[in-house]
Amino acid sequence: MQSKTSPVSDTVGAPTPERTGRSEVRKRRFRPSLAVRLALLVVIFVSVPFVIYNQFREADAEKQSLLQASVREQGRLIAEVLRPELEKAGLQALPEVGPQLSRFAGKDTIVKLLFRPKEAGDSNRFYFVASAPAVAAAALRRERQRLMDLGVLDKLAASCAGQGPVQTRRLSDNTDEEIVTSVTPIHTGAGCWTLVTASNTAAYRRLSIGQPYWMTPEIRFAAIIYVVMALITITVFLGIWRSLRRFADLARDIRVRGLKGGRFSSENRLREFDGVAQELDHMVATLEESSRTIRQAAEENAHAFKTPIAVISQSVEPLRRVAPDENSRAARALSMIEHSVERLDELVACSRQMDEVVADLIDPPRVVVDLSELLQRVMEGCAAMFAGQNVLLRVEVDEDITVRAGEELLETVIENLVENAVRYTAVRGAVMVRLKRQKTEAVLTVEDNGPGVPADELELIFERYYSRRRTGENRSGDEGRPATPGDRHFGIGLWIVRRNIQAVGGTVIAENREGGGLRIRVRLPLAEHG
Repeated sequence: MQSKTSPVSDTVGAPTPERTGRSEVRKRRFRPSLAVRLALLVVIFVSVPFVIYNQFREADAEKQSLLQASVREQGRLIAEVLRPELEKAGLQALPEVGPQLSRFAGKDTIVKLLFRPKEAGDSNRFYFVASAPAVAAAALRRERQRLMDLGVLDKLAASCAGQGPVQTRRLSDNTDEEIVTSVTPIHTGAGCWTLVTASNTAAYRRLSIGQPYWMTPEIRFAAIIYVVMALITITVFLGIWRSLRRFADLARDIRVRGLKGGRFSSENRLREFDGVAQELDHMVATLEESSRTIRQAAEENAHAFKTPIAVISQSVEPLRRVAPDENSRAARALSMIEHSVERLDELVACSRQMDEVVADLIDPPRVVVDLSELLQRVMEGCAAMFAGQNVLLRVEVDEDITVRAGEELLETVIENLVENAVRYTAVRGAVMVRLKRQKTEAVLTVEDNGPGVPADELELIFERYYSRRRTGENRSGDEGRPATPGDRHFGIGLWIVRRNIQAVGGTVIAENREGGGLRIRVRLPLAEHG
């Protein structure tokens, strides 16, 4: 057992493992995932247009108000100029109105004059009087019908009644868009003259007069650019996320089925990830080669050591035959050689087993194993092996439980667990072995009625060369001391169990039973869920 000592370099305020662990937890807790960032980006893309749209609409409304105020004032001034003559001449002024309107019309400004007689029963009964630029006589009826279809005549009646300004859009005969910006009534004794000013200038067409603001060309064009930008950005995020998910799926497949599960390069869809995929493939290939090399070296080393050990062991017997019986020193020396050779042989086997465990951690076997059938077969062998130990072995097994692992790996786990339980169980005691299915896991439990383990050392029993349990009563006389590599029991059985189980994606824990003894529980994912 390795003694626990405090590092000399520890100082007040130095980061402790507990403090470091809490810091890491906080970092993980406040580290948003790519999915969260993508969701936040979508929220931003959805909310920002509304904010910008409202700002632009308010600016458009302000600009529209200023321009309309200017045009209404222009219309009012034109009306004031025409009012004296219209009031004086009445209907006799009709032939002269057209030339007078041309004085106020311009390249981008259209002026129209409509008249509703005082005695007209219909408030919408307006007559088209004149227009500047002039409208052909044949087009007057069509012009009036167009104004009626657009609802301008209704608005003219409202204007004559003093009910506010008029804003609308219409197409002229040459398909240019005109914007009615001002309707000014002139009341005379003959009736209501209505002066309509309109414009087809770009300054007015860029405004939303007479239409929703979102229908303006600038907003539509900006919306198209914004949507394209949002789609490109979200597509990039989704591409990154999908590539990472494919990498994660492949990594899980490699973990479940071994290092030959596939290549990251074949799963990559983004050129920027080519370097990452190649490095991951290189790492997998290196791990695979390392696992193969460790297994090969373990086998070769064991074979190299076994040969001289066998030679030494065979050479002891001739020496024992020729050594005099009365030479106690020679007999004791030969016994020590035999004992040391036996221990050395066990150390070589132990070393090979540890190397194989390390190789299995890197690239564990991943085949579908019927754990129910394997456990029953191994327990039959254990029953024969421990027949003379005065320990009762009890087995409860659910049928058809399959996991992904290797038969040899699982056999080692079962044998080590049972051997550990039998070793520390009192004479005429019992060892209980259960295999149950729990949701998506196979749960293997081995219980004994031995002395148990101090609560603060339950985790330590899975460390190498660690063993503080008392052996069963009247079994070996060992009072429970730390094992060393030179002991027959090297304290690596449970270390191998944990490493093997972790290699195939499982967990193993130890706990003291209420009635005395130790319970070790192994959990492995079922093959259909692995």
